[in-house]
Amino acid sequence: MNNILRNAFTKQLGIPQLPVRVLDPQLPADTGFTRLSANSRLNGFVQRYNHYSALNAAQYIRLPQRRCLTYPPLFHCTYHSPSSHNYSTMTESTISPLSGLWQPTHLQKLHYGPSTVQTHLLSCLPTDSSKAFIITGNSLAIKTPLIKQLESLLSTRHAGTFSKIGEHAPVADLDAATKLISEDGSVDTVISVGGGSPIDSAKAISYRLHEKTGNWLHHIAIPTTLSASECTMMAGYTESNGVKTGVRAPELVPSVVLYDSAFALHTPERLFLSTGMRAMDHAVELLYHGYASEMPAKWCALQAAGELYQGLREYKKNPKDEQTITRLQLAAFASLGFLGTNLKGGLGLSHSLGYALGSPYGIPHGITSCLTLGHVVVLKSEDGKAAGQVARLMPFLGEKRSGDDRKDARVVGEKILGLVKELGLEGDLGGYGVGRDQLHVIVKRATGAENGEVYERVKGLVEGLWKEEGKL
Repeated sequence: MNNILRNAFTKQLGIPQLPVRVLDPQLPADTGFTRLSANSRLNGFVQRYNHYSALNAAQYIRLPQRRCLTYPPLFHCTYHSPSSHNYSTMTESTISPLSGLWQPTHLQKLHYGPSTVQTHLLSCLPTDSSKAFIITGNSLAIKTPLIKQLESLLSTRHAGTFSKIGEHAPVADLDAATKLISEDGSVDTVISVGGGSPIDSAKAISYRLHEKTGNWLHHIAIPTTLSASECTMMAGYTESNGVKTGVRAPELVPSVVLYDSAFALHTPERLFLSTGMRAMDHAVELLYHGYASEMPAKWCALQAAGELYQGLREYKKNPKDEQTITRLQLAAFASLGFLGTNLKGGLGLSHSLGYALGSPYGIPHGITSCLTLGHVVVLKSEDGKAAGQVARLMPFLGEKRSGDDRKDARVVGEKILGLVKELGLEGDLGGYGVGRDQLHVIVKRATGAENGEVYERVKGLVEGLWKEEGKL
């Protein structure tokens, strides 16, 4: 594990999930530093100033104001390297000559390991008199003891709890939560607990309140899934008409992230696994992103993909193993946490398809990655430049390079499809209630085109996401 930390945690990374074109001027970020300590129980602490998460889009996004954007539904990344996979990432780079830029974001602390919340939460509040408001979903509040435990731990520093955040963060839920917090002038901190929807909601609430007051809320994220929303400087939510909308600002990256394996133990196995595939999606698509830095972004993505490939299978066998859970949490962070604020554009086609399928049809983004990623990688294997980047994953997935990048990239795609099957996450669009009559709509959302070569190639891919009649 120390090798993993050395390889992937020298710096941090961050990326969101939304296919969009952003017409936003470059947002500067200061440089930062990182400090890390860890032991065999995977307790640790990473501190730095300025950490980002990048845009993850390939569709339409408008910025009426400098940081506000609207886009069709799409969206987020990962990390790995067990001691037996001590492979060089630099020597396999296909970029020559090596040159680039990485700008970190605003993350200040990252704690991970057993009892992290109990041990560190109070010390992560900005002042001795801070009041914190909890944002979470109904399931965590009702079906687990976690929220009650948090409220008890905060004691007099607990200002309130909103536990009605729904999937894909409906705007009505944001409106209600924002109203509650704005009515209490003592609140300076928001604590998000859960997956991407509560975390993105907390970001969006902070953005809204900043628009009114000029002050940002101190955000402490306690993720219970592997979606990596805590890594990004974007917050996505769904308007009442079903259109995905988001806001973007460097200040939206949570100030503190607490990875506590005990909290993730309460996450349903299928949800945890599928969001792990979302993190794999981040890692893979980051590799062939035109603006991603070789270091630390792609190095961490390679490590993340390897750790996810191994760790998700181990978790499937024993979902109560907290060591494996912590490894996967760190891998999810590595998939997006090192993107940098200078990344331009969305991640890639799998994310674009994910946005096109997610909120419009009520499919969780983890599941959209299970449906699309392997097929997208197989399609990308036909592109020499992208294939060269994807082929770098071979040793991290337990395979040897053949010297034929296209062949190796196809093997990577097939390995991903095999992993989805091994994890029990196979499915098709028909199983999620999406009819074949939606084919054109989906392809248009994902590509922004209604015809042409790209449209036709993506159309062929999407057609394969429905099972043939009579076949399992």
